[in-house]
Formats: sequence, C-alpha cells, structure tokens
Amino acid sequence: MRLLALLFLLEIHAAAAVFHSLRYFYTGSSGVPNFPEFVAVGLVDDVQFVHYDSNSRRAEAKQDWMKQVIADDPSYVERETGNFIGDQQAFKNNIGVAKQRFNQTGGVHTVQRMYGCEWDDETGEVRGYYQDAYDGEDFIAFDLKTLTWIAPTPQAVITKHKWDNLDGQNKMYQHYFTQICPDWVKKYLNYGKSRLLRTELPRVALLQKKPTSPVVCHATGFFPAGAMLFWTKDGEELHEDVDMGEVLPNPDGTFQMTAELRLSDPSVDWGRYSCVFQLAGVKEDVVTRLRKEDIWTNREPDLNLGLIVGAVVAAVVVLGLMVAGFFVYRRRTANNTSEEDLLDKHPPAPAPAASDPLLSPQDGGQGE
Repeated sequence: MRLLALLFLLEIHAAAAVFHSLRYFYTGSSGVPNFPEFVAVGLVDDVQFVHYDSNSRRAEAKQDWMKQVIADDPSYVERETGNFIGDQQAFKNNIGVAKQRFNQTGGVHTVQRMYGCEWDDETGEVRGYYQDAYDGEDFIAFDLKTLTWIAPTPQAVITKHKWDNLDGQNKMYQHYFTQICPDWVKKYLNYGKSRLLRTELPRVALLQKKPTSPVVCHATGFFPAGAMLFWTKDGEELHEDVDMGEVLPNPDGTFQMTAELRLSDPSVDWGRYSCVFQLAGVKEDVVTRLRKEDIWTNREPDLNLGLIVGAVVAAVVVLGLMVAGFFVYRRRTANNTSEEDLLDKHPPAPAPAASDPLLSPQDGGQGE
C-alpha cells in the first residue's frame, strides 16, 4: 500500500539532515474478528506516545515523559479520549459510505488516515502530509502546495470537488501543517528530550541462511529512526542485486533494518563489499566489511541464527499491529448528518498533540 510505504520512507533522509516528526495514524475496520474496530496511534519521531482503541475507549499515554505533559495539562487525557470517541463514531459512518461508493456489502474492510508534519531543526524546513486510504489503496490526499485535494480513484472525486471548494478549511489545514504541528513537535521534543534527542548507534551483524542465499546486513538498536543502510562495492554504493528493508521498531523503543546483497558469482572477492549504516545527525558512518568468517549462518552450530530471525519476526509483528492500528476519517459532531453525505463534507481539522482550541471542530456537524 502506497500510503503505508510513505510512512516509513518519510524518515529516510540524507544522514546530514535531522528531521523531527509528529504523526497520527487512524485505522477503522469491519469484519475483522478479535481486533478493535477502531485504533488511534500518535507518534513523535516514530516513538508512540498516545494510543486509543475501541475496546478500552480511553486515551493512554505510552511514554514516561508524557506524565509531565499531563501534569502541565490535567485535562489532556479526558480531552483526547473525547476526541477519539468522536473519531470512533465517525469511522462507523464513513466506512459505510465507502462501501456504498465501491458497491460493497459484507467482508473485511479498512479505512485509514495518516497525517502530520516534519520539521528540520537545522534549516527550519517544514513538510506536512494528510492522506486517506480505503482497503489498502489510496483514497484522497491533501496537496499542501496548492491547497487542493488529490483523488486517485473515481470513488473519491465527489469528495475532492466538495473539499476543494472549502477555501477556509484548506487554509486552516495549511496553518496547522506549517505552524501548529511543528510547534507541537518542538514541545514534545522538549518534554521527552532525554529520550527523543538521544543518539544510539546500532549493532550490525551479517547473516546468511545457506551459501546460495543473499547476505543480510542487519542493523539493530539504533535511535532515532532516520537512518540509511546500504551496500557498497569498492566504496561505491550498489543499486543492483540489493534489496533494502524498512525501518522497524524494536520492543525497547529502538529501531532495526536490513539490507540484502545477492552475490551471483561465489568466486568474487567478498572483501570488496561493505555494509554502510548512516544515522541522521551523525557524521561518521558505521562500515562493516563483508568477510565470510564474520557471517552468522545456520551452518554454524554455536551460533543461533534462529534467535536473530525470531527477533526480526517479532519486530515485524509489532509493526503489523501498529499498522493495523492506523485509524481513519476524523469527525467530532455529525450526529444529525445522513450517512450518505459523510464522505462528501469537509474533513475536520487534524487534532494536534493536545487539542489546540484553534483546531477544535466547530459545532454543527463536521462529518466527512
């Protein structure tokens, strides 16, 4: 899915750039057994700081430094809980409208939203994004440069035309993404600076299942998430015979990623190849030269590759649950709006870290 792929690519910048981000993910689902029908996740620099789901029906702070946020703003949890409950109701209506648009009845369906911003602490550059998806395919997205909406599917054209005409709403979005959202990034970084602004270099291992398998460079335990991992030959970056992995979360709050190298000629001088890791804000690269004696493999009885593979699989499961927790279609008060019109009305403003009064939805129905 292009929407979720963008989620991970947004943090992959040149190592010299230091981008900080604030992102929210909503997922609404129907027909999925034993899973909440609505999940909300907020992340700062890819670290989850708030969570809500339709089972608990309560916003939950996920980081220790959030205790100070709540102490400084005692109404934070209750206010966010109320916002998320409204979003949960909006999902029920919006997914019904989406099914009508796509001429669907039963089955498993998901509606997702990702919105947020990035801020470069060196140049002051700001990037904003706001995207919706239905059943894993892009549905509509906001173009911050033109203040218009992009509809990649015919079913979203009606929504696009109506939202394009909401000049005031779109200018408010522009203000949120370029001013308010970056301000909240800075606030959260200040609250969580001991954790969010730290730098941790990775442990790097070379893995190979069997002699004909690709060599996997596995970097784990690094922080922040803005990193690059690639292979070089004679000091030049390789683009062929290489598969780049995504940045994945570890249970301890750090991150991991992999890069595979396919060596078609087993007789080649492996010493000409190196795995290079670059971390945002760190000038020196972590370079691991490819040597056969350093490769962890199933062929060595004293090295448990299964533990490493298991750790990677566990991280993928964690990531999958986070992706499944991306939620959709914000709406605060649309109880008197017919379901048929919900997707055609303007979207409510994205909620900032703690609901900024400038972005609170207006009375009178802000359904989608």
